[in-house]
Amino acid sequence: MPGAHVNHGNVQGGKQWGKVKEDQDVRLSKINEEIITNGDYSEYEDLEEKLDAFKVRFMEYDLDNSDDLDVTDVSMMMEKLGKPKNIIEIRKIIAEVDLNNSGTIGYNEFIQMMLGKKSSVLKLILMFEDKGKDHDKPEGIAPKKSLEEMLNKPNI
Repeated sequence: MPGAHVNHGNVQGGKQWGKVKEDQDVRLSKINEEIITNGDYSEYEDLEEKLDAFKVRFMEYDLDNSDDLDVTDVSMMMEKLGKPKNIIEIRKIIAEVDLNNSGTIGYNEFIQMMLGKKSSVLKLILMFEDKGKDHDKPEGIAPKKSLEEMLNKPNI
């Protein structure tokens, strides 16, 4: 399913890019509806919420709006997740998920990777990224403690 490509020569491009991403959102939402209607992955109680979250994530990393995650997209994804990889590793990651041997990860392949039984490196990285977001970070200024208090209290 080819996506609409943006003319990157248009330096302003805000409205054009917004329209292109809106169109992509509609296309991917239709795929999500088909998955729900077909009963695929019906074992998940919160399937609709999961699919919406996966759509948002996929769109975030699909930098050229091609409806596929190519080497550049996956490389940027890994960098954003703090797991930079070289080109050979990126190609191996894509090959694990690429069911039609296109050299890219399409949206259906992305969904199958995230909801399917098979584990892949990319799935594990994305799942651990979510787990890292669950921890609440302390806010405000740290309480003042004496050196004696810090030495006698074990770190948790």
